[in-house]
Amino acid sequence: MFTVADMMTPHPHTLTSTQTLADAKKLMEDKGIHHVPVTDKDNHLVGLVSQRDILSAQESSLEQVHKSTFISALDIPLEQCMHRSLFSVEPKAGLKEAALYMQKHKIGCLPVLLHNKLVGIITDSDFVAIAINLLEIQEEVEPTETESNETGLY
Repeated sequence: MFTVADMMTPHPHTLTSTQTLADAKKLMEDKGIHHVPVTDKDNHLVGLVSQRDILSAQESSLEQVHKSTFISALDIPLEQCMHRSLFSVEPKAGLKEAALYMQKHKIGCLPVLLHNKLVGIITDSDFVAIAINLLEIQEEVEPTETESNETGLY
């Protein structure tokens, strides 16, 4: 049985709760990721911020007001806007169970914790990669259909 540890991203990029949504946005853009765990100094998971959080915090270009005193919503510290009530998984958990859990709860990632410390993250993108690999394997092993001769026998 494959486990979460087999497919997770180990040692994910993290931020602290005093960093801002702007820091999260930059990290996501630089690393091409959509979820950032927020940890304390001991690597304990304290929250999570997603790309969706960044997008919802940003002002629409249609609503922007040009004021010299305007403070961007992205300057908000993560501690004020991060998700604190989180689902997580252990490295030894089964991949199927993790996928079903994510699907049931409509979440895009599961932080992976071992002894209450963040050791990895598994995301919906990881499961798409798994599905692609399985489809490629299936294509390799399926027999190809051939035209039958007049008798139907070979």
